[in-house]
Amino acid sequence: MVKVVGVRFKKAGKIYYFDPGDLDIKVNSHVIVETARGIEFGEVVVANREVSEEEIVAPLKKVIRIADEEDIKHYRENEAKEKEAFEICLRKIADHGLDMKLIDVEYTFDNNKVLFYFTADGRVDFRELVKDLAAVFKTRIELRQIGVRDESKMLGGIGVCGRILCCKSFLGEFQPVSIRMAKEQGLSLNPAKISGTCGRLMCCLKFEQEAYEEALGRLPRVNAVVETPEGQGTVMEVNLLKETVKVKLDKDNETDLKVFRGDEVKVIANANANGEEEIDAAEMDELRELEDEDIESAAESKNDI
Repeated sequence: MVKVVGVRFKKAGKIYYFDPGDLDIKVNSHVIVETARGIEFGEVVVANREVSEEEIVAPLKKVIRIADEEDIKHYRENEAKEKEAFEICLRKIADHGLDMKLIDVEYTFDNNKVLFYFTADGRVDFRELVKDLAAVFKTRIELRQIGVRDESKMLGGIGVCGRILCCKSFLGEFQPVSIRMAKEQGLSLNPAKISGTCGRLMCCLKFEQEAYEEALGRLPRVNAVVETPEGQGTVMEVNLLKETVKVKLDKDNETDLKVFRGDEVKVIANANANGEEEIDAAEMDELRELEDEDIESAAESKNDI
């Protein structure tokens, strides 16, 4: 077992482990640590604890110190400088006529590097822009192209549910999301209805999937033949959230559908099909485009410890 503290560098960002040494560090404390890109300022979200060696990335770097008032002041000054750098970079992009969208700017805590995050449809030759920016800021410049998911995570917004985007508010890491998840959750396979603000499949499909899989394991499929308290019938509809099924009974002249709890029916013969809606080839290609996205967060790679 290894003693660690968990540090986050952005709200809803990935948590990284560091060695606290002899320091007793509480949650919500700010610390100064060394990362691959230099000295950084982070917030402790996991207090001193022990984890297995499999959970850490070796070598585990030490916490340099708990941040003091001067460190916090310097961090706030960097935040103000980032806003100014953003405006300067926008003007430089326009001057060079580059087809790119600036998303965010970050200073390293030690001011040894300024990072500019942007999106673009393809590759961008920004070598002259980098030279221009280096002449202005007198420090190392890095331009990093990010994906649409990272863009949404950085900028934030409101989802179709009316809440702040999950990636902005609490989702630390992106996970792969598949069309199969939408099918199993009984959602319409209309790309407009299952894609998020970023234009990719909604992240909530992933973190809700486990609950749906558990429910699917307890309930019969659509078209399954089941025995109910009122006789044998065929499942016509499954409500995974309520865990109920609508059954068409085999009785003579029985046309109404009866609703039963999942634990009230016994499967006689389950169905191979899951009542999936028909999708034409063009729409399936569009759905696959939503799915085929590199889910690694480029914006988080700055902290590859």
